[in-house]
Amino acid sequence: MNTTKRRLKKSVSDFLLRTLIVGVITLVIMIVMKTNANFKTSFYKYVYDTNLSFDKFTNIYNKYFKDLHKVNEKSDSKVVSSSKYAYDKIEKYKDGAKLTVGSNYSVPIKESGLVVFKGNKDGYGNVIIIQQINGIDMWYGNISDSKYKLYDYVKKGDILGISNDYLYVVFKKSGKVLNYEDYL
Repeated sequence: MNTTKRRLKKSVSDFLLRTLIVGVITLVIMIVMKTNANFKTSFYKYVYDTNLSFDKFTNIYNKYFKDLHKVNEKSDSKVVSSSKYAYDKIEKYKDGAKLTVGSNYSVPIKESGLVVFKGNKDGYGNVIIIQQINGIDMWYGNISDSKYKLYDYVKKGDILGISNDYLYVVFKKSGKVLNYEDYL
């Protein structure tokens, strides 16, 4: 059996193992929720009522499962742009900052993470919120032409979308607004 076939076989078996583990965990949670009302209440409160932090799951995944999916060490992926912003002016705006950018400005993603919100927010226009791997929620306001959907994983430096004239940014952690000057 050549190397490519062995890698493919290992990749498929690793995928099936991870799928089985997720299935077992899901079934156990569903059974416990069905039989224990206190657990169900706590589960709903933690998952739906509070801001579930995906960086905790990322840390657990990286600790235990990161090397399972490595089939080939070579990577063809490249950073599309830097994660630094080019703007003419910055000013405080509501909970964050308003950056004056050019028309059709390609907005780079500041830090890798998960899209946890995509929609309209009053005063910010079309907003995409990314829960970054460092646990900080970054809001990108006045965004159009984004290819990303809710719960997509995004990478640092990739283009999030287009902003015309203004880009609104907000940084939050555990529901508290952070000083944008520390992160730009």
